[in-house]
Amino acid sequence: MPSQTLETDRHMLVTIACLSDNYAFLLQDKKSGEVALIDVPEAAPIKAELAARGWNLDQIWLTHHHYDHVDGLPNLLPDYPARVYGAAADAHRLPDLDVQLSEGDRFSLGDTEVEVLDVSGHTVGHIAFYAPAAKAAFTADSLMALGCGRLFEGTPDQMHASLTKMAAWPDDTLICSGHEYTASNAKFALSVDPDNAALQDRAAQIAEIRAQGGFTVPSTLELERATNPFLRSHDPQIRSALGMLAAEDKEVFAELRGRKDRF
Repeated sequence: MPSQTLETDRHMLVTIACLSDNYAFLLQDKKSGEVALIDVPEAAPIKAELAARGWNLDQIWLTHHHYDHVDGLPNLLPDYPARVYGAAADAHRLPDLDVQLSEGDRFSLGDTEVEVLDVSGHTVGHIAFYAPAAKAAFTADSLMALGCGRLFEGTPDQMHASLTKMAAWPDDTLICSGHEYTASNAKFALSVDPDNAALQDRAAQIAEIRAQGGFTVPSTLELERATNPFLRSHDPQIRSALGMLAAEDKEVFAELRGRKDRF
């Protein structure tokens, strides 16, 4: 399955499989026809999707500097020139940016307003893009389906703070994360939250979806709150499983992340 489409009356969201397990996303504002691409793991499948739909490309949003999110840009821009957006704090490690962004900045894709959040943790300078009207958040390797990104540069406290910010979005927000890691994340989640019925159901659904070659991304924030252990460091069941009933939430998160690294 090279791509998956979700459509509302105002927006079209296309999830594109790239590399071995990456995702890129196209978001179209239907009224204006403007299209944004979020992350560029490789050019070929993105070009193919744009050509098949007859879409031009107006904006490219980069979440962070890792190669599997930016390396396709040099091969894409000659055919689809677009303004490139990314974090000011990470500009020295990103491809050349037309627009440098920081926490709290806002910009528009046609009639669709986009909010920028600093979600450092996986890297320092990682940003997320939240489009409330599209009910979509592009979180890449910060908040992920049933997980969160490994802390290559940031601290547990930074990632916990980033996840706490993202957890404030509405339940129906689509979480558009950067990788198809959900099946392996489910195995870890069950190891620290084995009695969670919602998690058990989700793990079974994930296994079925993946057996058919389907996508488990995007998910919803409501589903993540109910099943993702990294959003549930306050939960007594998880705290009991870890032997940390009296610990602070950020300490529980740090223990969870450490266990996932060793899992």
